[in-house]
Amino acid sequence: MKLAEFVTTVKRPVLLDGSMGTQLAKAGVVMGGQANLSHPETVTAIHRSYAEIGVDLIITNTLTMNRIFIESHHLDIDTRQVNLAGARLARSVIHEGQFVLGDVSSTGKLLQPNGPLAEEEAYAAYAEQATILAEGGVDGFIIETMIDLKEALCALRACKTTGLPVIVSMAFETVRRGGRTVMGNSARDCAITLAAEDPLALGANCGGLTPAEMAEVVAVMKRETAIPIIAQPNAGRPRFVAGNTVFDMTPQDFAVGVQKCRDAGAGLLGGCCGTTPAHIQAVADSLRKSG
Repeated sequence: MKLAEFVTTVKRPVLLDGSMGTQLAKAGVVMGGQANLSHPETVTAIHRSYAEIGVDLIITNTLTMNRIFIESHHLDIDTRQVNLAGARLARSVIHEGQFVLGDVSSTGKLLQPNGPLAEEEAYAAYAEQATILAEGGVDGFIIETMIDLKEALCALRACKTTGLPVIVSMAFETVRRGGRTVMGNSARDCAITLAAEDPLALGANCGGLTPAEMAEVVAVMKRETAIPIIAQPNAGRPRFVAGNTVFDMTPQDFAVGVQKCRDAGAGLLGGCCGTTPAHIQAVADSLRKSG
């Protein structure tokens, strides 16, 4: 069965994995896609910890591994190598019935006229990354943690050139005024605009929201489209303690919040920053009990 058929026909919620960065940091490894090359065994072990829970979708460790981000942040890694490694490490752990999503995110630069980056440059970088990930064997893509609807559309169109299905997820900073990204895009506008491009699913992840607040955004988006909705909250709202970002929501409380996202209409559920295999296991247990 192909990914698109699975997502659109399965009669239960689709379960995704949780944060990679949290687990890399816990293992003492620098967070980011560069770990695919420097510490492949650690990345593989983290992927496996989620796969063993029985999640449906595993996300590659390739967030922001597009050429523009890599070069502007002076990362001493090769775009092709890091993305191929990311795809192959994720594929190495999956079982029958599980799928791999190639992770795509921001270039780290604002598009014109708000910033220096031309849309054509961003499109080319996204198309390059998507082509490499497809070569590595991903089943589809997830474009996530996007704060600019215009950039999200650019990434979506580029990824779709591969012929593989694409999920798009926006990061909302507030639920006020109908849910808004940092760039001011509303949840309603995001849902309507993204749905017009026919993604496999659309929704929300990360941002400054608790899981319960993300459920409010999900409800707004669900009203505007029949396309499946994805919700990947953080493990609570981020706090800054002694210069460090802390997410301290317990797995049990996180599962309660994710259940609210499901009740609001999300059919694809997972975790973002601060979530661990324990958080995803709690969600899996909760979904199993609720049927």
